[in-house]
Amino acid sequence: MSISNEALQKASSQASTPAESLVREIESQAIAAQQQIGLVRTQLASKQREMRLAQLTRSEISTLPPDTAIYEGVGKMFVALPVPVLQDKLGSQMKEMEADVEGLGKRLHYLETTAKNSQEHIEKMLSGAGRS
Repeated sequence: MSISNEALQKASSQASTPAESLVREIESQAIAAQQQIGLVRTQLASKQREMRLAQLTRSEISTLPPDTAIYEGVGKMFVALPVPVLQDKLGSQMKEMEADVEGLGKRLHYLETTAKNSQEHIEKMLSGAGRS
């Protein structure tokens, strides 16, 4: 999504130094936003994967009788938990992950809007420099 070097050189040859620095600053903002978009998308996919795993585990546990021995890994050992306790724990984890996914979704939308706006500003500046 970044502007080509030829277009930047064309704009810089036709534009004054302050305009060139403004274009470079906007482009650096767009590049930073693109990098952050990739990071947020990775985090979002990871959280969604964790949510699916917790949901699957919770649905599998719900089919078991309440007196079934269930063990949770804690470091290098396992601890016995009652079925309802583990279901409640998974439910609270899912609520936290849903909130995290919602926050990451909002951040992704903000970053995509920022990148789009930066791109539009650069294109406007370049088209304005090309007409001069």
